[in-house]
Amino acid sequence: FDLFHKDCFFTDDSVMTIAIAKALLESSDGYADLDVQAVHWMQKLGRAYPDRGYGGMFYQWLYSDEPKSYHSYGNGAAMRVSPCGFAGNSFKEVQMLADKVTRVTHDHPEGLKGAEATAIAVYRARVGETKEAIYDYIVKRYYHDRSSLEQIRATYSFDETCRGTVPVAIRAFYESSDFVDAVKNAISAGGDADTLGAITGSIAGAYYGVPETIKKHALSYLDERLKRLVDEYLAIYPLDEQRK
Repeated sequence: FDLFHKDCFFTDDSVMTIAIAKALLESSDGYADLDVQAVHWMQKLGRAYPDRGYGGMFYQWLYSDEPKSYHSYGNGAAMRVSPCGFAGNSFKEVQMLADKVTRVTHDHPEGLKGAEATAIAVYRARVGETKEAIYDYIVKRYYHDRSSLEQIRATYSFDETCRGTVPVAIRAFYESSDFVDAVKNAISAGGDADTLGAITGSIAGAYYGVPETIKKHALSYLDERLKRLVDEYLAIYPLDEQRK
């Protein structure tokens, strides 16, 4: 299938990923206030783009005057966390960043695990580990499941949990041959396709890099405000250049 279509549009995954990227840029030295910045920017951008497919509980959180974590284990924890994998300078720092931006909403152990697993996979891909090493680490430490995509497709259905999404996304990356193939693998599994694509694409982008034509086409769906925020982040963390 064609990766792009005239009816494509950006969803909550894109808005919240950009919000986390902006929170990282605005955070103080040592990221002491990263959790506060994450809440601020997720609410600010979420309210600016209210019709992008947010989950019910998260939507209420967006408009709360006193936003509190609501013990979520949804895959929203993993869909937005990739900027932490690019910003962190060490394994432990990536874990810390992922925890801070996740705990403000998804403080359930499965939510925290899904975010950490995704951020660590992005980081490991970014610093040049092999696909096999990345996959083995995630499977052994977080998700003890080596089901193939063929096996997954046979029974998979829409699943908004981290536990039902992150392992599928990791496998889609593992079975890929390039960036586009990884995203198409994720979509082919069915279910929550935009989030599967967001998680898989973040890891594949760190591992393979993103082809310039794909990057340009994808960014064309964003409005000028979101494009500026993306450019601001990429000026500090040029994703392709970080791959070693």
